[in-house]
Amino acid sequence: MRIGIDLGGTKIEAILLNEEGHELVRRRVLTPQGDYHATLAVVCDLIRDLEQECAATASIGVGIPGAISPTSGLVKNANSVCLIGHALQVDLQERLSRPVRLANDADCFTMSEATDGAAKGANLVFGVILGTGVGGGICWHNQLLAGPNAIAGEWGHNPLPWMEENERPGEACYCGKYGCIETFLSGSGLQREYFQSTGQNLSPDAINRVVYENHALSEQAFQRYEHRLARSLASVINILDPEVVVLGGGLSNFDRFYQEVPKIWGNWVFSDQVTTALVPARHGDSSGVRGAAWLWPPSLRTS
Repeated sequence: MRIGIDLGGTKIEAILLNEEGHELVRRRVLTPQGDYHATLAVVCDLIRDLEQECAATASIGVGIPGAISPTSGLVKNANSVCLIGHALQVDLQERLSRPVRLANDADCFTMSEATDGAAKGANLVFGVILGTGVGGGICWHNQLLAGPNAIAGEWGHNPLPWMEENERPGEACYCGKYGCIETFLSGSGLQREYFQSTGQNLSPDAINRVVYENHALSEQAFQRYEHRLARSLASVINILDPEVVVLGGGLSNFDRFYQEVPKIWGNWVFSDQVTTALVPARHGDSSGVRGAAWLWPPSLRTS
């Protein structure tokens, strides 16, 4: 048995999988806001509830909206700021009296899709989150790449590549820089572009519902977004050359991206042809929590 936890800013989701990857139990609760110790308690209670239900001890993987610093062992880069500066992995292990594996939520998403999702069987996978933020993960032969700084795949905080004059210097990013990919490709980036083109201030979900109305101004907004997405992914392809790029997050639900972006990303990829596939996540919103469960390979079990 394996348990995955997706520790989000608004909800905490837990899933119990058997060794074949079949879902047995799922739970979802609200995240205690701004309270680290209450968050710890909720996560541990969820794990105990799932294990009690299956009458077995499971491996535990947790996806977090940040990373564990290899230097300090403390959480960093988390948009759930109450986690920052805490030894989350150590604290969970002490409370549960067993090992716990942690990874960034985008890494968990990538692991899920590479293991039994849309990129199953691919050797090198780049997983992309397009949502409130822009995250990424890299999976090589079903192993996550973290790097010595625990930031592998963090393409969202590179500058938008091949910037056009009307895009400079770009919007301010919370990281302190200007013109980060995240500021252009996040949900708020799409909303801003859509508003500038149409004068309508719509949510990404609402924009998705009107995308097929063939309004000229809407089409211009989408073409600019797709142009930026294509340039940004082309820069990743030039470095990693992945077999598959998998999109997740709320903006991955725009079906047109999978046809339009591959038509143009070859303009910036340093190759005579681009065989990289761009695909939507198979497990959708469940990929993060499933990937957390898959942080433990089948050969490593708890007793």
